[in-house]
This record gives sequence, structure tokens and C-alpha cells, in this order.
Amino acid sequence: MDIFPAIDIRHGRCVRLLKGDPNAETVYGNDPVAMAERWVREGAEWLHVVNLDGAFGEATETVDAVKAIVRAVDIPVQFGGGLRTFDDIAEALDWGVARVVLGTVAVTNPDLVSRAIDTFGAARIVVGIDARDRTVATHGWQQETGLDIIALVMRMKQRGVERIIYTDITRDGTLQGPNVARTGELAHLSKLRVIASGGIGSLDHIRQIRWIEPYGVEGVIVGKALYEGAFSLRDALAIARAAPGETTSSAERTSEG
Repeated sequence: MDIFPAIDIRHGRCVRLLKGDPNAETVYGNDPVAMAERWVREGAEWLHVVNLDGAFGEATETVDAVKAIVRAVDIPVQFGGGLRTFDDIAEALDWGVARVVLGTVAVTNPDLVSRAIDTFGAARIVVGIDARDRTVATHGWQQETGLDIIALVMRMKQRGVERIIYTDITRDGTLQGPNVARTGELAHLSKLRVIASGGIGSLDHIRQIRWIEPYGVEGVIVGKALYEGAFSLRDALAIARAAPGETTSSAERTSEG
């Protein structure tokens, strides 16, 4: 299972939001590149980078920080936030990101998702499903759509999507635990690869995601817990990489030694 340290960028700074609220922002650093390099040093094999300015429809210089991260690290970057046109997608992939995350356009312009997959391949296109309870939200989580998450996932599958990121907005930034049941349900019903997001606050939460890995849950995005020091990235990776049946304690001892 993959662990994706999250780097959310707003106005050039590394931040985390509480439940997606732009007015509930905590700043964790002023240098996104330095943050990316930190996670690489600690063993990250992927980065999840979000342009919050783009998600909120704000024009800033955040794209320059994203480009700098891609140049600075030698691991793949998964990138999303404000990618609303074909040119946006093509440009981001040209920067060197490994894959892009499409959220709002999956609802507002699903034909664009199909075109992107036809052009760039399903391996480079991820659909972000962000929801409160079962209802999908768009435009940086600010607009409710009334659309059920299962319905949207199935529509995306029909268009060739192979991988989704599911975020429970009500849990994001709370450290209170992921929506394990809903994540497992999405993976089980859709048979797509699912990356879990929202609410990770302890190593036990990483273990819970591993329990549903057999359904097709292939990774988890971790943000605030890492920035707050709830656990180390190395210990999270040890749990994610442990062989089936291996005790978690022995996996964590391996990461320390």
C-alpha cells in the first residue's frame, strides 16, 4: 500500500484546512519545495500535491511551486487542484507530474475526463471524489452537487477511469479517523483502485486502511498527522509495506533500525 504525504499549497505556503474550509487554515511552512524534499528524505515514494488556489478559482503563482517540486524530487508527483480544461491537464503533465487528479470536471464536464484518458492513458488520470456523507462537492469542496458518490464513481468507471481518490470532507483535517466503511464500499462496488483521504490521525488509522486493502484500496493520503507529528512517515511506511500476517510492531521496529 502506498502512503502519499500531502503538500497543499495556498498563496505559496504549505497549509492544511479543516474540513475544506478556506477560513480554517493552518500554515506549516513557507517553502513547498523544502517540504517535498523533507518527505523524500524520510522515505516517501509518492507525493500528493494540491494547488488550493486553483481549486478555489484564485489566480496565483502556486503553479511555479509545483513545477519546482517536480524538478527537485526524483519520486512521482500526483497533482490536482483547479485543472478544469484540457490545456490545464496537458500543461501539468508536461511539467513532469506522474498523474493528475480531476475533481470538479468529473461532474461539470465528464467528456473532458474521457478525452484526457483517451489522450494520456488511464494510468495518468485520477478522479477525485470529494463528499459530505454521500453527496459529492465540487469547486474546492465549496459547492454541493446533490450527486451520490456511488453514482458518480460508476459513471467515471464507464468512461475508462481506473483509479479514484475518495475524500470524506467532514473528516479531513480532524485527525479523527478515515471513513473506512465508505472507502471499502466504493472499492468493493466499483472494483476500481481507491486511494483513501481524510481524517488520518494515528498509526491505527493506517492499519484500518490496510484491512480494506484486499478490496482494491491501494493507498492513503496523509497530511495534518505528519505535520503535527502524530506519527512519523517512516512508521506509516513500515505499516504500509508490512507483509500480510507480519506484526505491526515488528514492521515499526524495522523502520527504526
